[in-house]
Amino acid sequence: MVSALALVLFPPAPVINVVTPVGAFPQKLGRHNRVVVYFGRGDEEPRFGPDWFNPKPTLSVRPSGVKAGQTITLTEANITSFPRKLADIEPGEYNVQAVVDLNLGGRTIGASPGNLYSKPVRINFPLAKPLTLRCNQRVPEPTFRSTPRTQEVAVVSSLLTRFYGRRTMLRAAVNLPGAYAQNIGPKFPVIYEVPGFGGNHYSWSNKKTAADPVGGKPFIRVVLNPDCPTGHSVFADSAVNGPWGEALTTELIPAIERRFRALGTPQGRLLRGHSSGGWSTLWLQVNYPSFFGGTWSTSPDPVDFRDFQRMNIYRPNENAFVDSEGKPRPLARQGDSVLVNYQPFNDMERPIRGEQLGSFHAVFGVKDKNGDPIPLWNPLTGAIDAAVAEQWKKYDIGLILRRDWPKLERRLSGKIHVYMGTEDTFYLEGATRLLQSDLRRMKAKATVELFPGDHGSVMTPELISRIEREMAAAVP
Repeated sequence: MVSALALVLFPPAPVINVVTPVGAFPQKLGRHNRVVVYFGRGDEEPRFGPDWFNPKPTLSVRPSGVKAGQTITLTEANITSFPRKLADIEPGEYNVQAVVDLNLGGRTIGASPGNLYSKPVRINFPLAKPLTLRCNQRVPEPTFRSTPRTQEVAVVSSLLTRFYGRRTMLRAAVNLPGAYAQNIGPKFPVIYEVPGFGGNHYSWSNKKTAADPVGGKPFIRVVLNPDCPTGHSVFADSAVNGPWGEALTTELIPAIERRFRALGTPQGRLLRGHSSGGWSTLWLQVNYPSFFGGTWSTSPDPVDFRDFQRMNIYRPNENAFVDSEGKPRPLARQGDSVLVNYQPFNDMERPIRGEQLGSFHAVFGVKDKNGDPIPLWNPLTGAIDAAVAEQWKKYDIGLILRRDWPKLERRLSGKIHVYMGTEDTFYLEGATRLLQSDLRRMKAKATVELFPGDHGSVMTPELISRIEREMAAAVP
């Protein structure tokens, strides 16, 4: 009954009209722009979604050739939506909000600086008549409030600016130890921290306290900003995202070490990261083995693509949505309960950019003829594209270490530390076990250990204290 009614109410005619002010943006919208309509419940601003574990409907269209001031119409015929059909949206009361994505560099569409958005409007769905949303608000630039103890460093990256064709910044928060005095005194080792997915350096804005000692030693602590238009850059040089690793090591870190009294030696540059930040820091250590003095990576994203959250991307006929028995492939769990499966999570991301699975496709993949990342799997069926999987091998850390260990051993000896929970929330422990087995077989001087716990609870006070002691011991 609901589906039939929805089909009557949503013929191939205007459903939602989005209007922008004349002059709101200088050029016509193109292939890399979207207009997104977010649905939400209660009094929330839905543009700040999606909620990974309780997602609401989302609709989008790519309105190529539209000028500011012209009406953009979303219909069943031209949208990408979650769920896949408007008829599948649960009837009821919603807050709806539209965003015009100018794609100027921010990660999430609804919060990207410069994007235009409408005020939330309360509706009853299905709609009885076309709805008009006016995008006359603009997302402001975020501000970082520096203090004597914590300061922002922002540099224009010539490498990324050239790649994107627009001015692109690298940013970080620098937290100084209590022993640090301006312009005088000794030099300090630095811990470079990469936040997990969705994290950035703004969490340290207005931080007034000094950097805590690590293992009893004073360190300068730097929180990097990994955000990029497709999600998390993981500071890897990428065909889709550009040279983030090169930009970090040749532009941002040198700028930080010139401005502050850093040791400026490999032994004085340590890496720390959790989740996507854990993958980032392991990647940086492996790819710049003589630049960094060690990584402490916890709960990293898949470090071996033979177990990409229980999926072997190289196995013939592998499918992201179902396992070898045809059962739905889980993506996240809590204890013995599955929180979400791969297919609905994939569907949730289809209308938007800047989310987790799309971030993997962008970092590890290549561009299609329109400049979009080619996904590893068919977004409608889940079938793995073997040619894309071959491209992903460049970013398979386990494969790189197995293949290149004779060349890397001297420069990586004692520098790799990876810690993982045995029941990781996102099924990441399998890849870490493969890495552990391979490094043991190669008799590598590396530490890869698993402890009871999930993605977050593995970080016990005991493990944190151990990591800090190890980092302190790594600095002469």
